[in-house]
Amino acid sequence: MNTSTSPTNAGLCLQRTQRMLDTLQSEINSGRLPGAVLMVARKGQTAVFEALGQQNPATPAPMAKDSIFRIYSMTKPIVSVAIMMLVEQGKLLLSDTVAQHLPEFAGQAVATEVNGDMVLKAPQRPATVQDLLRHTAGLTYEFLGNFNVQRQYGRANISSRGRTNAEFTQTLAAIPLMFEPGSVWEYSRATDVLGRLVEVASGQGLGAYLQTHIFEPLGMVDTAFSVPTDKQSRIAEPFAHDPDGGTPMPVFDPCQVPAMEGGGGGLMSTASDYARFLQFMLNKGELGGVRLLGSRTVDFMTCDHLGGIPSNGTLLPDGHGFGLGFAVRTHAGVANVPGSVGLYYWGGIAGTTFFVDPKEDLFAMLMIQAPNQRDYYRPLFRNLVYACLVD
Repeated sequence: MNTSTSPTNAGLCLQRTQRMLDTLQSEINSGRLPGAVLMVARKGQTAVFEALGQQNPATPAPMAKDSIFRIYSMTKPIVSVAIMMLVEQGKLLLSDTVAQHLPEFAGQAVATEVNGDMVLKAPQRPATVQDLLRHTAGLTYEFLGNFNVQRQYGRANISSRGRTNAEFTQTLAAIPLMFEPGSVWEYSRATDVLGRLVEVASGQGLGAYLQTHIFEPLGMVDTAFSVPTDKQSRIAEPFAHDPDGGTPMPVFDPCQVPAMEGGGGGLMSTASDYARFLQFMLNKGELGGVRLLGSRTVDFMTCDHLGGIPSNGTLLPDGHGFGLGFAVRTHAGVANVPGSVGLYYWGGIAGTTFFVDPKEDLFAMLMIQAPNQRDYYRPLFRNLVYACLVD
């Protein structure tokens, strides 16, 4: 991706960098975290790149820098970039309705619950491509609650990897919307719909499109919707039992080639591969002489697109909005973690996380498979990284 440098040359304190590693190692030693790969890059150079602990708690193999992780929702920013590439090519407009390209969504109704009964009504306006990118399309996730629509997602087994992307959108479109489009930010299956939209707009399967137009040009050699046989010894695994005593979250089998190439959460990747994607974003659409997006498009994607639209639930912290595929920091304070205004980030449900801080010319990434501990390790890692900055 880029050259390596010492933490000191990148404006990081050496002792504080060591403390960051020691803190994560102590979590591994205590049996709460199987292993981790972490990276901090600044000013185009990798200042920290370490592998700690075990790759798979069931085997003695140590974590390696090239270990392969289920990145789940860190798939979303990549698919959002694919959509914006198609926008730049004139194949989509953000103002297009979803139904213009995916007619199955044309008749979707909005569900409301009245005295425990579900009442359907026509939406005040149709959902747009922009709504899908910023999670304001009225969709939801089955694991975010127990409302009627969410139960319908569950009954339809909407998370199945056994459907094609086309079959997925047909199934999803038959279920009512949970909200009026444009009325609320609700984290959702929207990016899975975008994955199908890439297919319709480009004429290629999602995996093939990403491989040809993003992974190959950026040199992302280990990122795909399944792990081939010759790389399966590198797959990172979570504990079989939750170290905190909870119910372990089932994770998908990355060796199985899925029918559904899930735009919202299906990719496997490595720290080095994802670092190439993050440096491409930090470079505003270019890496190693290859430009995939215009610089102004990257600026547009990484600013707030919610305005006054409220967010539902606790996933979007105070002091943040949401852009086109990324959460975006809008206030220097307010949130309970450090970071500059303009920082953008996201993570995956199995624990992987990244953030990009253009003001500091910095990105950082923590690759772990610890689903039930993710809400602890994300802010911990953010605090540790910012504590290292001393220039």
